[in-house]
Amino acid sequence: MNAEHPDRARLEALDDAHLWHPFTPMGVYRQEDPVLVVAAEGHELIDVQGRRLLDSVASLWCNAFGHRNPKIDAAIRAQLDRVAHSTLLGNANDRAIELAARLAELAPAGLSRVFFSDNGSTAVEVALKMAFQYHRQRPGGGPRDLFLAIDRAYHGDTIGSVAVGGIAEIHDRFAALRFPVRHGTAPHCLRCPLGLERATCAVDCLERSLAIIEAEGDRLAAIVVEPGFQGAAGILPWPEGFLGRLCAAARARGVLVIADEVASGLGRCGRLFASELEGIEADFLCLAKGLTGGYLPLAATITRDEIHAAFLGRPEEGRTFFHGHTFTGNQLGAAAALAALEILVDDGLIDELPAKVEHLAGLLATLGDHPLVGEVRQCGLAAGIEIVADRPSRRSFAPALRVGQRIAIAMRDEGVFARPLGDVLVLMPPLTITPAELDRIAAGYHRAIARVAAELPR
Repeated sequence: MNAEHPDRARLEALDDAHLWHPFTPMGVYRQEDPVLVVAAEGHELIDVQGRRLLDSVASLWCNAFGHRNPKIDAAIRAQLDRVAHSTLLGNANDRAIELAARLAELAPAGLSRVFFSDNGSTAVEVALKMAFQYHRQRPGGGPRDLFLAIDRAYHGDTIGSVAVGGIAEIHDRFAALRFPVRHGTAPHCLRCPLGLERATCAVDCLERSLAIIEAEGDRLAAIVVEPGFQGAAGILPWPEGFLGRLCAAARARGVLVIADEVASGLGRCGRLFASELEGIEADFLCLAKGLTGGYLPLAATITRDEIHAAFLGRPEEGRTFFHGHTFTGNQLGAAAALAALEILVDDGLIDELPAKVEHLAGLLATLGDHPLVGEVRQCGLAAGIEIVADRPSRRSFAPALRVGQRIAIAMRDEGVFARPLGDVLVLMPPLTITPAELDRIAAGYHRAIARVAAELPR
């Protein structure tokens, strides 16, 4: 498929007239010549103009095995011949049961109870509400009304996940809707909030979080962390030892640990679960995005038997977890997820990732030489390339220049689809990406950065 779509003008007119896009400044949307996808194949998107664009961000970090993957396609088609959806409220279905058992088999030790929802935000929301209710219902428990999160965190867009978010430009406008949360310092080493240098600091940014646990541990219901890296913060990997020490301190005070692996789990960090990187013992593991290979909305919150036990009792005792979604445990999504886990684990893709991670690291090292590149950050097959106006001072470009977006637009001429986080260029390809395709993305970034740099005012 290479020819321009005959309905391009009609589709763009309808888009402008009716569609409100997420995380998109709609006032400049059409001016930035958005990509309109009409098909896909392998790792490439095909747009309304007939262009093939290598999907360097896995369609918002979820398309783990490429588009139109034969195994997932077949699983969904086979499921359509049986049943597409039936409610999980007070009832069951075979696919949800099988997927819950598979996730419990693969999850870190002790995580054995699976609650399904629809997306990453709801997976975190479920964990927050379960943690809050658990402390009130556990033997000898009592009210714990406080949560600990980390600055620059993004855990989703529902009200609970917004409350534990820490990105001012996204979350502060909803301050009146947020419940009590304490925020620890994020390890943003390029612009250290403590004014320190990573080469000589002792991970001092951890101390505020430890102090909060020490002072308010008896009030804290849970801490919420993103193992591997903080995604929406600009792909910020954790300094070695940070999360391990933080989670150990929390557990010592009876504070539950919520591991939000929506972006970083299921192979993205080179391991099946990002929590494995520092041996974190989570009480809740939140998964979404790549769980269905990017095909269908499905999320999972996996927790422990002892937490589940606190919700058991006669209906009149009021211990039930009153939370759910219409499409919880949807059979089509569960069928896709079972196929995705087969590709990742049984077919051995997880074993191929370390070599790809190493290859990507070599490519990123060359990108770091450009004078507009302030820092290159990597965790597994996730990378953030932060663009700066002045490298020695680390000064950012004015947001109005939209430099990151301009580079993403320039990448289309390189045959690559990109989606930045502000002025952080994100590289989050499908896990099935080839070394040659990684080479192509890196080469495209070299040329696109140079091209935009030449266009910017001095």
